[in-house]
Amino acid sequence: MRYLRSREDREDVLIEAFFKVFDNLDKFRGDGSFEGWIRRIVVNEALMFLRKQHNFNMTLEITDFDQPVRMKVVDHLAAQDILSLMEELPTGYRTVFNLYVIEGYKHREIAELLDISINTSKSQLILARKRMRELLKKNSIANPPNQKSV
Repeated sequence: MRYLRSREDREDVLIEAFFKVFDNLDKFRGDGSFEGWIRRIVVNEALMFLRKQHNFNMTLEITDFDQPVRMKVVDHLAAQDILSLMEELPTGYRTVFNLYVIEGYKHREIAELLDISINTSKSQLILARKRMRELLKKNSIANPPNQKSV
């Protein structure tokens, strides 16, 4: 859900991923968790789908930038709020945000997975965070009603 907007695309990727899981059960070595092995297959399927549909190299690269001030809004957001906001992000932003923030990949790994430069990965993350902040303000999630603003 975090990588693809369309329900139909999500279903297609999930079906393909589970087909690969069942087809390759004999290749699971047991080195890590079974859940982690399946998650990796599903994420890779989603990324392959996105690479086929979108050209991640047609993005703006930012090489010189200021680090934004971190907002401490996460404590007030429910998982569904975050998913809803992420659905509003452009594909490139959403994909890099997912891989870096949620999945824990490094920019070097993201660049290799998506066949983009490390700077493109970094700039997509910066722009994704900026857009998330804008969406938080727009949706008034940044100032929950039960908190006083200073």
